[in-house]
Amino acid sequence: MSFGQGGPQWGSGGQHHDPYNSRQGAPDPFGTRRPGDPDTPDWAALAEASAARARRKRWLMMGGGALATAAIAGIVATAIVSSNDDGDDRSQNTSSELPGPEDLPSGSGGPEPSFSSVAPAPPPNPKDFISSETKDTAPLSVDTLFPGTKLTMAGRSYAKGPTARTAACTAAVQGGLGPVLTRNGCDQVFRATYSKDGVAVTVGVAVFGREAEAKKAIQQRVRGQNLAPLAGAGVNTFCKAGPTCRFTANSYGRYAYFTTTGYTTGKDVVTGDTKAFQAGDDLAEFVFRQIVARGNAQASAAAVAPAG
Repeated sequence: MSFGQGGPQWGSGGQHHDPYNSRQGAPDPFGTRRPGDPDTPDWAALAEASAARARRKRWLMMGGGALATAAIAGIVATAIVSSNDDGDDRSQNTSSELPGPEDLPSGSGGPEPSFSSVAPAPPPNPKDFISSETKDTAPLSVDTLFPGTKLTMAGRSYAKGPTARTAACTAAVQGGLGPVLTRNGCDQVFRATYSKDGVAVTVGVAVFGREAEAKKAIQQRVRGQNLAPLAGAGVNTFCKAGPTCRFTANSYGRYAYFTTTGYTTGKDVVTGDTKAFQAGDDLAEFVFRQIVARGNAQASAAAVAPAG
């Protein structure tokens, strides 16, 4: 048999050759011949067999994929478990390395510190000690108020001249200031004179029993009531018989303090005379600091003294 004219021949010698070897009596390789049709293959059976093989192959592939997935899942789970086991071991090892209760340092066994529930007293106020004679018990003299042989203020040096102390307060003042001091309970007056370049300053401190008395004496003082100048010990007479001088008065605590400033040559002190004004201000500042220092010293001593 040929497929069209001039087509190729199956076999040799021009004889027809059956590719399926479908001669009668020959075995059917597919086992699909139907009775009565020995030369024609059973195409339906062949198709069904092919489909069956495809199904088996697909099921095998699906089954293999499932097995592979299960295997991978098992490997991952095993790795996770192993990792957790390692972490637990590390955690256990870390815990085991911590010191046990018996290894921790214990207390010293000494007594526990105790603290008083009572608040400490506030520090003493220095001004309290110089505001009343009952508390102001530190030594008081011309030497404690005016120590040394000179004083220096901001680089300006003043030589100390004569000093005096009197219980007759009226003897240390002039112009009617005596009765004012006495009326308010003045106990004593200390004076000292300092000089520099022809300018002399007498500084005086009147002592009272209480702050209110000293303050009242200064309030009652009027113009012309001043501290008497103290000359001598190398200081010429000043502020006597006519020359104009400068006077100041103030108080702090139970002390009233005064200054009288003038020229030893008899020259007047006029407004704008910085030389005389500076000297008077320096001496007033100096004695104020001396009074404050008394309060500070006694307050410090009281703060460290044991309670009685």
